[in-house]
Amino acid sequence: MGRRQDWFAWRFVGTALSFTTFGVVGLVLGGLFFPLSRLVPMSAQRRRAFGSRLVTTCFHGFIEYMRRLGVLTYEFRGRERLGQPGQLILANHPSLIDVVFLIGFTPSAGCVVKAALWRNPFTGGVVSSAGYVPNAPTDAMIEGASRVLEEGQSLIMFPEGTRTRPGEAFEFHRGAAAVAVRAAKLITPIYITVEPTTLTKQAPWWRIPSRRPHFALQVGDDIDPQSFREGRPSPQAARVLNAHLIRDFTEHLSGSPSRA
Repeated sequence: MGRRQDWFAWRFVGTALSFTTFGVVGLVLGGLFFPLSRLVPMSAQRRRAFGSRLVTTCFHGFIEYMRRLGVLTYEFRGRERLGQPGQLILANHPSLIDVVFLIGFTPSAGCVVKAALWRNPFTGGVVSSAGYVPNAPTDAMIEGASRVLEEGQSLIMFPEGTRTRPGEAFEFHRGAAAVAVRAAKLITPIYITVEPTTLTKQAPWWRIPSRRPHFALQVGDDIDPQSFREGRPSPQAARVLNAHLIRDFTEHLSGSPSRA
């Protein structure tokens, strides 16, 4: 890994503090604030919108908190194009906190997240109150994700379904393409790189890299899902779109550190 530098000891403390703060805030929101907010009369749709906006605000604050602690640096190019009605946002997933970046910078977005988060005491109340969609079972996920888009929200998905394995070819599950074909008005890819790699599937939070990781997020050109729907039944359209997405992400990220 090379010589440890760039305030390694402080970054270890700052990372521990960051994740502790995240957990405490998750418990307060999910275990206290959101349950109390249910006492306020409002429609289910307004309640979900309120929860989503609050999570977006908290996640944005969390990223800035980590930056100010010196744990990471980042740049997010094209983020002003996020949050359009019916926009399906698809991203690769090199790090644990990619979803925090995307939710934190996308106004009132829905998100497909792991079903296990509903059973986690730190996240269960939050993902439920924000109206996020569990990723399993697949049929229910496609139905729920399509409904979010049809209601005019933007929606964040990771087609890989899990964190990217450095050095391995992309493998996209067809669920994201199926949702796109069924309900998306536009598809917006986001290409994420992290240098040096950190918080991968194989790296726990305490395995701090030798220098501060830099997250670079680039919003790509929009893709029109209608061009894949025309003249094709939905299953075939999803297969063709999925293959296109794999080529697109591979082309844009073939030279990135996370692919090396």
